[in-house]
Amino acid sequence: MGAVLGVDFGTTNTVLSLRSEDGVQALVSFAAPAGQTTAFRSVLSFRESADLAHPRTVEAGPWAIEEYLEDPLDTRFIQSFKSFAASPHFQATEIYGRRYKFDDLLSSFLIRLRVHAGDRLLELPQTVVIGRPVQFAGASPDPKLALERYEAAFRRLGFKELHYVYEPVGAAFYFAERLVGGATVLVADFGGGTSDFSVIRFERRDGRVVSKALSHSGVPVAGDAFDYRIIDHVVSPELGKGSSYRSLGKVLPVPNRYFSAFARWSQLALLKSSRELRELKSLARTALDPRLEAFIELIEGDHGYPLYRAVSGVKEALSRTDKAVFRFQAGEIDIEAKIARSDFEDWIAPELSQIDRALQQALDGAGLNAAAIDQVFLTGGSSLVPAVRGLFTGRFGAEKIATGGEFESIASGLALIGGAEDLHLWSETLQPS
Repeated sequence: MGAVLGVDFGTTNTVLSLRSEDGVQALVSFAAPAGQTTAFRSVLSFRESADLAHPRTVEAGPWAIEEYLEDPLDTRFIQSFKSFAASPHFQATEIYGRRYKFDDLLSSFLIRLRVHAGDRLLELPQTVVIGRPVQFAGASPDPKLALERYEAAFRRLGFKELHYVYEPVGAAFYFAERLVGGATVLVADFGGGTSDFSVIRFERRDGRVVSKALSHSGVPVAGDAFDYRIIDHVVSPELGKGSSYRSLGKVLPVPNRYFSAFARWSQLALLKSSRELRELKSLARTALDPRLEAFIELIEGDHGYPLYRAVSGVKEALSRTDKAVFRFQAGEIDIEAKIARSDFEDWIAPELSQIDRALQQALDGAGLNAAAIDQVFLTGGSSLVPAVRGLFTGRFGAEKIATGGEFESIASGLALIGGAEDLHLWSETLQPS
């Protein structure tokens, strides 16, 4: 068996695990500006250059964030672009006069990731195992389209043997390393864009792990959807949501669709050069609420990343305390609000219901009840949200819950699967076109 690379391309972070030919496995680390990290942020930055030979520069991960922070006005910053992967409605976006399809964005990201990985990826491994959600994010997602786009991007880098494995299955194999005997395990993986569940039976026979998938389910809501609720309830009203404008002698409400797009990280990056921004500027000229100008400033000033940090910060704080203060300042925009955990949990109640239904689907698909599950492994950042964890402790009991490996479990498990004799039972492949 040759070397194997496990790739957890996430909505928020991307993590790589490299398994050598002799079975030694380790996460790929990056010497980022703020220090060593194994969590490579899934973001891109584009900047125009006066160099005619290289009219634009592209960066990814922590280096893209640094580029943006140095010059936000002249940098296009894109985050959560994985959310477009399965969308047939997303064809391309224009950045400094060039059209980028999804596979163009992903290959640009992968090229820079490989550069920053340095010597670790100078020689591409024989086998690459790429994680995929059980259900992709977005409206009317097309999984086949998403994998075709993945395929096009990864093959541009020269990868030859590509396998796709459900992300919670990767996390399950990581968790199975802890097991000393047989167990039926429910794995819940909470990413930025999706929440995925797998029920797998593990047994140890003759010194090796034997496993069988019993069911999979997923729902396209997770951390980004929770962020949306904070923005919708706290930020958008301070930027003109619910306000009115004059048109032909009538007073009309500013359409909420502008704020719906604004409150989603994947859409925010595309508003800067969009028709929606031009329409907003037209509305602002006759708006009855001057705060609409702050909305335009936030988009034109590309303040999405500091907003993301503020929202993420208060969400994390609400996982630790009953109340937290949200603060966001950028340009002339200054927003501060106190948020109670109970209010936040009320806001995310629709997403919690969807997650709970997907969890039940996983149990139903396996033909099991909660008592038949021996262990529950929760991974991913949103597994730390108390209301999310409460769904599992309420069903299974706190004694069955295990956590950990929020950043490493999927990538490490994917690399383990890539080195397994029964890889073909866990993965799907696409034929190169």
